[in-house]
Amino acid sequence: MARLSNYLLPTEKEAPADAEAVSHKLMVRAGLVRQMGTGMWTWLPAGWRVHQRAVAIIREEMDAIGAQEMLMPVLQPAEPWRKTGRLEIEELFKLHDRKGSELVLAMTHEEAVTYHIAQTVRSYRDLPLIVYHVQVKERDEPRPRAGVLRTREFVMKDSYSFDRDQDGLQQSYELHVGAYDRIMQRTGLRFYRVESDVGMMGGLGAHEYMAPCAAGEDQIAIAPGYAANLEVALRNADVRQAGDGYELAGQQLTIEPAIEIGNIFKLGTRYSEPLGARYLDENGSDLPVWMGSYGIGPARIVAAAVEQFADERGISWPAALAPFAVHLVGIGRAGTPERDAAEGLYATLSEGGVEVLYDDRDAGPGEKFADAELLGAPLRLTVGPRSLESGEIEVQVRRGLADAPPLALGGEPQQLLRAVDELWQSLP
Repeated sequence: MARLSNYLLPTEKEAPADAEAVSHKLMVRAGLVRQMGTGMWTWLPAGWRVHQRAVAIIREEMDAIGAQEMLMPVLQPAEPWRKTGRLEIEELFKLHDRKGSELVLAMTHEEAVTYHIAQTVRSYRDLPLIVYHVQVKERDEPRPRAGVLRTREFVMKDSYSFDRDQDGLQQSYELHVGAYDRIMQRTGLRFYRVESDVGMMGGLGAHEYMAPCAAGEDQIAIAPGYAANLEVALRNADVRQAGDGYELAGQQLTIEPAIEIGNIFKLGTRYSEPLGARYLDENGSDLPVWMGSYGIGPARIVAAAVEQFADERGISWPAALAPFAVHLVGIGRAGTPERDAAEGLYATLSEGGVEVLYDDRDAGPGEKFADAELLGAPLRLTVGPRSLESGEIEVQVRRGLADAPPLALGGEPQQLLRAVDELWQSLP
């Protein structure tokens, strides 16, 4: 799969001086991302592998609810945004082309997708419909911070549902609730689905998907059977102050900081009315399309996973997000029997379809182990002089830095691959 001797993985011993969030510190130190400017980040190869793991899970769950993937432009005419009243949003990047035409860089794609639906949907027979894309977003964020958590450019999966009426919208909304719940469960994150404010999106109601961690800018209020954004909770007439905290129906509310990973909105006719997305029903009546909007951030999934599972040595990826399944460490110089054994193991794993990063550098064991712990692949296999003496491959599970039973060195390849797969299946 990849040899570390020629893989772009620039690890660092020290975190950036301005880094406060654990994910910011470790993602830079582990060589996953690098900053180009304020709020502008480049994903390096290993980091992009993790990002695309999250995207793949999202895409699978969206396809499973019948959503159809498309791609809309980031650069858009300003007129649809003027019609919806969102052109004056401060975070929206605005520009003019050489002919003087007014343009925007999209921060979300409600205007674009509604523009297309207004042109293509004519009849109730064309509905319901769910479309999505995975696309770059631009946002003139006033206070970029925390590495990839709050940036000016980022990738988002945004999907949009189109229905005949409010009941249809509710069904599409519930499909997305199920899909988002499964996405969160598959990534391994601890999360809450909380009631939230519709904010600049507008509409009839919204929920946020929150991953609790110390770096989170949002706060969520939690009690048995209840979870809400703190601002929403405090508007609830049943929430009362109790000492230094709050209570709901006699239950103490726990307040936790959290990262917003995704959000889902019941838009209603907020965008279809001004942009003319209408259809004819069975009786020939001309009616507005009912819409929902659903966003989720792969970068925030990645950062939240770092925040929730890191330890003092570095990152500890959930298996579903890890850049590589196995980090193979070869101890010994090129041409030695132990290095030949490591090369043979690398070939066996690669040919067997195992995603492996092989540390074949001319570096000491301490440096190699430190980099493996920092990068956080779920399994570390080590082959060195001791392996030749014992006939065994040393195995360490990254979560908890726990030693696992060794594997036979030089045995039958299929047996080795089965043993690695069994170990992999047991990982969180």
